[in-house]
Formats: sequence, structure tokens, C-alpha cells
Amino acid sequence: MGSSAHHHSKSGLSGEISEHIGVNVEKCYQCGKCSAGCPVASEMDYPPSLMLRMLQTGDKELEQKILKSYTIWLCVSCEMCYQRCPMEIDIPVMCDFLRSKSLAQGLVHKKAKNIVKFHKAFLGSIRNTGRLYELGLIAKYKLGSMNLMQDVDLAPAMISKGKLHFLPEKIKNTAQMKRIFNKTISKKDK
Repeated sequence: MGSSAHHHSKSGLSGEISEHIGVNVEKCYQCGKCSAGCPVASEMDYPPSLMLRMLQTGDKELEQKILKSYTIWLCVSCEMCYQRCPMEIDIPVMCDFLRSKSLAQGLVHKKAKNIVKFHKAFLGSIRNTGRLYELGLIAKYKLGSMNLMQDVDLAPAMISKGKLHFLPEKIKNTAQMKRIFNKTISKKDK
């Protein structure tokens, strides 16, 4: 079954990633800097560099493994991989896309159930303020999952990197944010 007959460029999951979010997995040449710098790589079933390699193969079975993986749910979007990548491949944005696909197809890894709660709180928070109130949503998630000590060690590093903010700031254009949000939701319903 040659998939090259249908598409002249990329087919499968890597094609969708390229088309929807403009991330080109073909650019990865396996230097491994992403996996070496990832603070949660040791917990992942497929570290970032391996995930990119799996996507490059275009193998349907490997694509399914990625959508069912724990990896895509462990990404905390700290952007360490993106900063270290010589090809500037935006893995956090890609993981976001893969999570929504995994959710839509009902393929979420069983160990990721708590993290799914976190992502739902995350989306709820953007919907409410038009901006992420990170500490609020983390507290909401922790109360939801009662897994209170799990990422406490990650928080100080993220606060010092300016990734976590203490007060909700309204996004200037909340109407536009709602539009983007509703578009994303309606896409999932189709």
C-alpha cells in the first residue's frame, strides 16, 4: 500500500501536523538534544526524538502508538526542547495537536486520566479569562486529581523561567479569543 499515490507531499499524521500547525517533522535529524533536555523524558514511553522518528516513518501502527502514548500527555510545554532544537521544531505545539487528536479518537493512555483533567481545567481557564491563570488551574487540577505532590518540584523552575504567573491577566481581545476557542471546539465536533 503506497500512500505516495494519494498525496504528493506528506500523508498520514506527519502530513496533518504540517498542514494544521505548520510543524515539519521531516526537519529532525535525530541529534537528540530535545530528549536530553526534556525534564520529563525519563517518564515518557517515547522520548521526543524517538516520537519524531516514529512520525517520520509514516507507519500507521507507529502513529497509533503515539496517539495512545503517555508521552504526549507528559509534555509540560516548558519549551526546553524547542530552545535546544537546531531545526527549531516546535514539539510542545505538536504535542498539543496530538493530545487533541488522541482525545477526539478516544485513545488516551490510561495513566493520563489525571492529566486530561488538567488539560480540561487549562481550557476552562482560557475560556474564563481569555488568558491562562496558571496557578489557579494547577490548584484546580490538583484538587481534581488529589495527586498533590507530583509536580511540585517542577513549579519553582517554571516560575523562575517566567512560565507561571500569579495573577490572572485578561487578554486584551477576549472576543477574539472566544472565537478562536469556539472554532477549535466546533472542529472537534465535526
